[in-house]
Amino acid sequence: MIYPSGRAVWAAAAGAIPAFLIALALPSVWYLGLLWICVLLAFLAVDAAAGRGRASLDATLTAPPQVGVGGRFTLHIAAGVGAKLRRLQARVGHDQRFQPIAATGGALPANGGTLDLEFEAIRRGIASFDRLWLRWQGPFGLVWNQVILPVDRKVAVLPNVNSARDEAITLLQRSALADGHAQKRAGQGREFEALKDYQPGMGRRMIDWKRSARHGKLLAREFRIEENNNIVLAIDSGRLMCEPVDGVPKVDRAVTAALLSAFIALKGGDLVSLFSFDARPRVSSGAVRGSPSFSMIQKRAAEIDYSTEETNFTLALTTLSAKLDRRSLVIVFTDFVDPISAELMLRSVGRLTERHLVLFMLMRDVELETLADMAPATPEDIARSVTAGDLLRQRQVVIGRLRLLGAHVIEADHQRLGPALVERYIQLKEQNLL
Repeated sequence: MIYPSGRAVWAAAAGAIPAFLIALALPSVWYLGLLWICVLLAFLAVDAAAGRGRASLDATLTAPPQVGVGGRFTLHIAAGVGAKLRRLQARVGHDQRFQPIAATGGALPANGGTLDLEFEAIRRGIASFDRLWLRWQGPFGLVWNQVILPVDRKVAVLPNVNSARDEAITLLQRSALADGHAQKRAGQGREFEALKDYQPGMGRRMIDWKRSARHGKLLAREFRIEENNNIVLAIDSGRLMCEPVDGVPKVDRAVTAALLSAFIALKGGDLVSLFSFDARPRVSSGAVRGSPSFSMIQKRAAEIDYSTEETNFTLALTTLSAKLDRRSLVIVFTDFVDPISAELMLRSVGRLTERHLVLFMLMRDVELETLADMAPATPEDIARSVTAGDLLRQRQVVIGRLRLLGAHVIEADHQRLGPALVERYIQLKEQNLL
């Protein structure tokens, strides 16, 4: 693309105005204005041709492969040219997950350096820089030569798990999970650990009578919680889960809680896999083990996108069940409105609980609770309060049916979703329910 620069516009105006005045005063020399326009057009053509001929562009973008939500990073733009260009400028196109700190473009150094642009990641997901505009002036400075280069530089915007890591370590210490190894609790678990002296208060089933008779004192068997359990984090990313709670979409809060539980489970020696769905299954990671695998789970969590489609629980849970070849703890992060919309979900859950342990993670609807408890002042307030109370009752009906089907349900505040899940996960392991 070629278009005139400001200098060409000023030159045309500076020459056309005097030529027009001369043509009015001396009609016999009208050709002077035409001559000036021809000369200007010739210079424009030469400037454009010279500028285009000297351009041998090879531009590259350099950015970190991943960044946390709220983190800042620097994008480096380098343009390799065959010759020194006049006033080479660049501008980059990006999606809404990035916010420029100062600008999205600028001039590249004349010595062939790089242009550094600073961005802030404001939303989770796989973000990309998709286009790069480059423009430069010809040798006379009369025209701009511009090209648009398609690029595909992706950056994974990951949930900020710094606070989650600290909270996970606190929960691990509180639960005596030192260094992520199996928790040793006498009388709990199924893997034999050691023998210890019987203490008052221990159950009689813990006593090893043969060894006690051999040693002449009561000895109790000590067990440890079994490792190598299969944990599936299933996140609903449909329309209801994309509604905000306290300014943050529910799916983002679910992802943060899932990553917190994944960190705990991997430290505890269990297998963890990630699964997301809306109208159809979206993200499905394989089961991984060990703390170093947490970064992979974190990257796959960034691929969970926001959706406006209704959730298809039948397809999602049927697909998930077909992928599981052993008994697993399936943690489902979802939301529902009433028993009618949750009917298909209940049917699928009934089949899933026949073989697996299913745990539903729900966020309390603070807005409905506030409306239901608000003191009415007008007839409209009474109608809103009655409607909110009815919706809350219908929600409890669905929760009750889930529990009757054998599923565990946690309804926690959105700020306590992660810790509530981790506490229940540890309880399930201690009770040998996995």
